[in-house]
Amino acid sequence: MENADVVVKPLKDFAKNSIRLVKRCTKPDRKEFNKITSKTAIGFILMGFIGFFVKLIFIPINQIIVGG
Repeated sequence: MENADVVVKPLKDFAKNSIRLVKRCTKPDRKEFNKITSKTAIGFILMGFIGFFVKLIFIPINQIIVGG
Protein backbone atom coordinates (compact mmCIF):
# COMPACT_ATOMS: atom_id res chain seq x y z
CA MET A 1 0.00 0.00 0.00
CA GLU A 2 2.88 2.32 0.78
CA ASN A 3 4.31 1.91 -2.74
CA ALA A 4 0.99 2.88 -4.26
CA ASP A 5 0.93 6.09 -2.18
CA VAL A 6 4.37 7.03 -3.48
CA VAL A 7 3.04 6.89 -7.05
CA VAL A 8 -0.49 8.21 -6.51
CA LYS A 9 0.20 11.21 -4.24
CA PRO A 10 2.36 13.15 -6.77
CA LEU A 11 -0.22 12.50 -9.48
CA LYS A 12 -3.05 13.78 -7.25
CA ASP A 13 -1.02 16.88 -6.32
CA PHE A 14 -0.23 17.55 -9.97
CA ALA A 15 -3.89 17.19 -10.96
CA LYS A 16 -5.01 19.47 -8.11
CA ASN A 17 -2.45 22.16 -9.05
CA SER A 18 -3.36 21.90 -12.73
CA ILE A 19 -7.07 22.37 -12.02
CA ARG A 20 -6.31 25.37 -9.80
CA LEU A 21 -4.15 26.91 -12.56
CA VAL A 22 -6.83 26.47 -15.24
CA LYS A 23 -9.51 27.98 -13.00
CA ARG A 24 -7.32 30.99 -12.19
CA CYS A 25 -6.28 31.76 -15.77
CA THR A 26 -8.37 34.16 -17.82
CA LYS A 27 -8.56 34.81 -21.53
CA PRO A 28 -7.24 38.18 -22.68
CA ASP A 29 -9.78 40.71 -23.86
CA ARG A 30 -9.59 42.27 -27.32
CA LYS A 31 -7.48 45.24 -26.23
CA GLU A 32 -4.93 43.07 -24.41
CA PHE A 33 -4.81 40.57 -27.29
CA ASN A 34 -4.13 43.35 -29.82
CA LYS A 35 -1.38 44.73 -27.61
CA ILE A 36 0.28 41.31 -27.32
CA THR A 37 0.07 40.62 -31.06
CA SER A 38 1.45 44.05 -32.01
CA LYS A 39 4.41 43.71 -29.63
CA THR A 40 5.10 40.20 -30.93
CA ALA A 41 4.99 41.41 -34.54
CA ILE A 42 7.35 44.30 -33.73
CA GLY A 43 9.72 41.81 -32.07
CA PHE A 44 9.69 39.53 -35.12
CA ILE A 45 10.34 42.43 -37.46
CA LEU A 46 13.12 43.84 -35.27
CA MET A 47 14.85 40.47 -34.96
CA GLY A 48 14.53 39.95 -38.71
CA PHE A 49 16.24 43.28 -39.43
CA ILE A 50 18.98 42.53 -36.93
CA GLY A 51 19.59 39.14 -38.53
CA PHE A 52 19.58 40.70 -42.01
CA PHE A 53 22.13 43.36 -41.09
CA VAL A 54 24.38 40.88 -39.28
CA LYS A 55 24.34 38.66 -42.35
CA LEU A 56 24.91 41.69 -44.59
CA ILE A 57 27.99 42.65 -42.60
CA PHE A 58 29.49 39.19 -42.12
CA ILE A 59 29.22 37.89 -45.71
CA PRO A 60 31.91 40.30 -47.03
CA ILE A 61 34.07 39.76 -43.94
CA ASN A 62 33.81 36.00 -44.40
CA GLN A 63 34.74 36.34 -48.08
CA ILE A 64 37.82 38.37 -47.14
CA ILE A 65 38.90 35.87 -44.47
CA VAL A 66 38.30 32.78 -46.58
CA GLY A 67 39.62 34.48 -49.70
CA GLY A 68 37.29 32.85 -52.11
